[in-house]
Amino acid sequence: MANLNKVLLLGNLTRDPELRYTPKGTAVADLSIAVNRRVSDGSGNWSDETTFVDVTVWGNTAENSQKYLTKGRGVFIEGRLQLDTWEDKQSGQKRSKLKVVGETVQFLPDGRGGSGSGGASRPAESGSSGPPQGGSAASPEDYEDEGDDIPF
Repeated sequence: MANLNKVLLLGNLTRDPELRYTPKGTAVADLSIAVNRRVSDGSGNWSDETTFVDVTVWGNTAENSQKYLTKGRGVFIEGRLQLDTWEDKQSGQKRSKLKVVGETVQFLPDGRGGSGSGGASRPAESGSSGPPQGGSAASPEDYEDEGDDIPF
């Protein structure tokens, strides 16, 4: 039987990314995002249910996330689940935490309707030192109507 460990998240940063380096010099950043879900109580009233997710990203993605992302900024993260386990030094109890290891990060407009710094962009994983490439999202006026050529 095949296995799959894939996570797709679309949300907003709850704080600025925290960047650090391993002893061997590899960049690692911790992100925290809020993901909202609209739920109905059955009588027509809607509310938002918020889930907070911790995400860790590595390498150039970590450095670019710290450089270009700020609290409130929208992000699309593709990654995998990872269970971290450790022993609490004070109580001696075993502890565990489920988190997401981000493999790609797309920078989106912030949650307040602005574009934040740099606009929307593709994942910043290349070795370039400049801002991630991409630009702002295309508006509906940028597309021409191609008629009814679509078969569905």
